[in-house]
Amino acid sequence: MTPDIRNQHTSILRSKRDVSRFQILVEITEHQPAVRQQEIADKLGVTPQAVSEYIRELAEEGLVSASGRGNYEVTKAGVEWVLSRAESLESFARHIRHDLIQQVSVWTAIAAEDLKAGDEAGVFMKDGFLYASKKPTTAMGTIIADARKNADVGIGHLNGIIDHHEGTIQVCKVPRIQYGGSRRVRTDMLKEIVNRADFVAAVGLEARVALESAGRKPDMFFGSRESVIEAAFHGIDCVIVVVDEEFTDFIKRLEGVKIAYMVHDLIIS
Repeated sequence: MTPDIRNQHTSILRSKRDVSRFQILVEITEHQPAVRQQEIADKLGVTPQAVSEYIRELAEEGLVSASGRGNYEVTKAGVEWVLSRAESLESFARHIRHDLIQQVSVWTAIAAEDLKAGDEAGVFMKDGFLYASKKPTTAMGTIIADARKNADVGIGHLNGIIDHHEGTIQVCKVPRIQYGGSRRVRTDMLKEIVNRADFVAAVGLEARVALESAGRKPDMFFGSRESVIEAAFHGIDCVIVVVDEEFTDFIKRLEGVKIAYMVHDLIIS
């Protein structure tokens, strides 16, 4: 839809006055000839005085006719005015349903095998990424374009629930340099923990050096707090080694996002 057409279709939505006039005309049409202004006011969230003023304007413009106090009818011109606005809104709604919603409802995944447009595909999580294959799963969709194995592929009309489990974050606390830094870390315990992890991160230089002493370079150092949370959301078990002055704030962050975690105090007493 071009900008000019979109502006034409949504012009009524840009004016609170036109929206109110449209609603009042619809209400009069539904309840004519006996119209209770208080009921209209309650539905629109305005005062009865405002409704009365709108009806007076509509009558002056020939969109409403009055035949006594509280008796109103929508004229032929009023019906045509309502229908023209309704058609514009309906066209705009079709644009949203067919163009916008369809765009955002296309999911991106990695092709687990060669796929062709129109194939029915199962969608699943693996190593934190979304994959698609011809094997049926709990979530099924339709491939929108040909894709080779390991390429990105679009999936439309996705139905069902993607089988997904969040990962757990192992939080390892180490001392800051004033209290010994990496030299006061239980390296053997740290090594055992990181050997079971898919993703390892560090907060603080003391934490980074402690990891390297345990034979593991961190996968992430800068921005590591949010990185492990994102990875855990995608089903990856993580380890984050945190210097003690940053520990409490990070635990509060985990509590806020409701990610499962376990704490390991690696500081040598």
